[in-house]
Amino acid sequence: MSAFRHRDYLIFWIGALLSNTGSWILNLTVPFVLFELTGSALWVGAAVAAQFLPMFVFSPWGGSLADHFPRRQVLLVMQTFMGVAALVLWALWVADLRDPWLLLGVMAIIGAANGLSMPSWQGFVHDLVPREDLQSAVTWNSLQFNAARAIGPAIAGLLLATLGPAWAFGINAASFGCVVLAIMLVRAGRHALRTIRTSGVIRQFSDAGRYLTTQPGLILSMLVAGIIGFLGNPVFSFTVVFAGAVFDVGPLQLGLMNAALGVGAFISAPLVAGGRWAPQLSRLVKAGLLTYTGALIVFALAPGYIVGIVALVVIGGCFLTVVASINTATQVIVADPFRGRVLAMRLMVFTAAAPLGSLTWGAVADVTGPRAAMVIAGVLMGLVTVALLALRGSVRLSRLDDPHDESITAAESA
Repeated sequence: MSAFRHRDYLIFWIGALLSNTGSWILNLTVPFVLFELTGSALWVGAAVAAQFLPMFVFSPWGGSLADHFPRRQVLLVMQTFMGVAALVLWALWVADLRDPWLLLGVMAIIGAANGLSMPSWQGFVHDLVPREDLQSAVTWNSLQFNAARAIGPAIAGLLLATLGPAWAFGINAASFGCVVLAIMLVRAGRHALRTIRTSGVIRQFSDAGRYLTTQPGLILSMLVAGIIGFLGNPVFSFTVVFAGAVFDVGPLQLGLMNAALGVGAFISAPLVAGGRWAPQLSRLVKAGLLTYTGALIVFALAPGYIVGIVALVVIGGCFLTVVASINTATQVIVADPFRGRVLAMRLMVFTAAAPLGSLTWGAVADVTGPRAAMVIAGVLMGLVTVALLALRGSVRLSRLDDPHDESITAAESA
């Protein structure tokens, strides 16, 4: 817990936890109401695509912003904008404007703003702590996201079962005020300026792409992000489908299913938070991917609700283990002048893979059923993981443990 010794990090972490809890209330509510309106698993996948595809498109500009301007200022502007968009979503629902396409449109706007914001968010974590506390900071940043994944859906399930979607939308809009206030209270990064060239975004990303090819550990982190996004992440939205079409349970039980994912993250956090006895990042990723495969298949074939809950706890733990490990590897390895753009690239890989996976497996589920779709995804994850472990040469899993690249200075990148 060394990251919490730093005042700015503690304030930011608390604000992020409250805000992301609201976001996960939204992330369960939108698929739930879309499934209620349409009865289609493909529409559930479309809700994920509406968030992630705009993030993919706008992430290059987000990476440029993170390397050009004080990340604190970028976060203040974009988080405020997202709060306003969330308020619009609440107003539309209250006004009985409940067309699925309209809901997806607002979600796409939020996703675009998130794409502009996320590289600064991840880079800002680096700005708040010294390098020796970075693994702790990155892991706890991932943990607050997964804690929100547990708390938010549980609250959403209770709200949907009692007060209705309007309250869920309203609480999400209000939660953005928490992170905006936290960023305003943070002292770090108020006057930080970036030193990279002022050329266009395409040129900047070409430079970062050439740099990326020199760092096998960063390439591996991108590859693993794609695997998790396409094959592992869709299960998070499929809880809506399994609750309604497989386990035949209501919104409260649906909230508990999603909360189980966050509980798993809590359990696995001490393993990946760093410290003297922490395993190597490459070993954590290997164990996480293999266990993820088995848990995904168990969830798909679960004979009842309780077994499904247990499998989701394991999936949540594996997700945190893998994602926190590759995030830490990226933050540790990357040279500082390229940090924002490389983080944006890693985000782009995940935000391209996640909606493609959700749409693909949603379409498969509409044809074969949700159980078969998740079994196929789990088997494919196992095969891809075995292939990844078989890689040799410069691009092998152990390169995730590479040291920080100090060969490139800010002056050279400019």
